[in-house]
Amino acid sequence: MEYRQLGRTDLKVSALCLGSMTWGQQNTQDEAFAQLDRARAAGINFLDTAEMYPVPPRAETYGRTEQIIGEYFRTRGNRADWILASKVAGPGNGISHIRDGQLRHDRRNIVAALDASLKRLQTDWIDLYQLHWPERSTNFFGQLGYRHKEESFTPLAETLEVLSEQVKAGKIRHIGLSNETPWGTMKFLELSEQLGLPRPVSIQNPYNLLNRTFEVGLAEIAIREQCGLLAYSPMAFGMLSGKYENGARPANARITLFSRFTRYTNPQSQAACSRYVALAREHGLDPAQMALAFVTAQPFVTSNIIGATSLEQLDSNLASLDLELSAEVLEGIEAIHREQPNPAP
Repeated sequence: MEYRQLGRTDLKVSALCLGSMTWGQQNTQDEAFAQLDRARAAGINFLDTAEMYPVPPRAETYGRTEQIIGEYFRTRGNRADWILASKVAGPGNGISHIRDGQLRHDRRNIVAALDASLKRLQTDWIDLYQLHWPERSTNFFGQLGYRHKEESFTPLAETLEVLSEQVKAGKIRHIGLSNETPWGTMKFLELSEQLGLPRPVSIQNPYNLLNRTFEVGLAEIAIREQCGLLAYSPMAFGMLSGKYENGARPANARITLFSRFTRYTNPQSQAACSRYVALAREHGLDPAQMALAFVTAQPFVTSNIIGATSLEQLDSNLASLDLELSAEVLEGIEAIHREQPNPAP
């Protein structure tokens, strides 16, 4: 396993991070435990979750993923072996069951969310605590073309102050951003330096062969400011694995089960997917492993968040770390990207 520096911290995280958003919905506790054991045996020390997981978010399953992880720590007694990341939810996104839907990145919400997460996770600290998405209206979750809206939102300095209090209290070690924009990222970094407050060490945004928009404004920030990308959806919800080719909808697969996940299924995405899958097969590669290897190799990526619903999928994802893409494969990827850039932003 390869390990990389998390921002400017003294933590080194595995190049692959184990994602958990299916646990408690598509995966049972026993299955989650098996994934955790397998990942740890392979050298993964980085685990990502969120208060709103599993996904899709429902009142009936809210917090279940963190509860499963907490039980794992309790039964295995290995909390110290993991670098644990979680997130506080933001407003909107159709969520009304978390704190009555009145979600802001203010003291009341952050403290309540963090304390509840710590209890579910059965731990005294979270290594990386992230703002799941901005409180303000901006272009994230696939929205393009920023449209300005005059509105009130918690001042970013106030949010940093609250997080700083939690760091001083020992509840969290470092802070991170998620689904953030270049303006938001730089503003948080600027304020942290001006006010002597905790500095964001990472940004968790989508990045995959169908969505390389991170490269436009955020990649330079990630490298120059040492605020690296924790890439989520590196396989575009499994589309890049090839299992949905020609309209196939395998039983119990994510896009088959949940009609709300349409970000990667538009005609342009499906056409691009077919080309990436064909490219991989032309070179004797597994399409999913090619997609993952491309993400992990980017210089602005700190860790690539992999998810699986079976041990077979997890083993395949882990094997991607040993794959070095040839110049010919990379040229093929760039050729497709030039002709069909970012069909699923």
